[in-house]
Amino acid sequence: MFSKLKAELDAVMARDPAARSRAEVYFLYSGFKAVRSYRKANWFFRHNMKFIARYISQRARRKTGIEIHPGATIGKNLFIDHGMGVVIGETAEIGNNVTLYHGVTLGGTGKDEGKRHPTIGDNVLIGTGCKVLGPITIGANSRIGANSVVLSCIPANATAIGIP
Repeated sequence: MFSKLKAELDAVMARDPAARSRAEVYFLYSGFKAVRSYRKANWFFRHNMKFIARYISQRARRKTGIEIHPGATIGKNLFIDHGMGVVIGETAEIGNNVTLYHGVTLGGTGKDEGKRHPTIGDNVLIGTGCKVLGPITIGANSRIGANSVVLSCIPANATAIGIP
């Protein structure tokens, strides 16, 4: 448990040049707090204690401004920088070493049933204000430019910008 916590602290330290210490990240970074709360909520969700899971996630939302559904699947070392307004839907899947900036939505379109939210590959960076919507895939090592709206799949190692 402590090795996973240390790895997530190290990931923030490596990706945020403003981070001065692990203590600062642990106690003061809203994105780090939201991911920690998600990990607890997800445990309860997976063990069919969905009310407790939602309670934890909604409490974290009130405290951090970041809403992560406890049913989402999130890999190692997610870094949410300046996280206010980030929303991650229930069927979203996020790979390892992903970076999200503030205002990012990994949401649904309202048109799909079952898998409704995006799948994000490893080492993806999603810029400020992006909306990635629907059951689409963002390939590994991709970059999504700030304020982009993504409604279709993006291949690995690609950069996507703009609004369709």
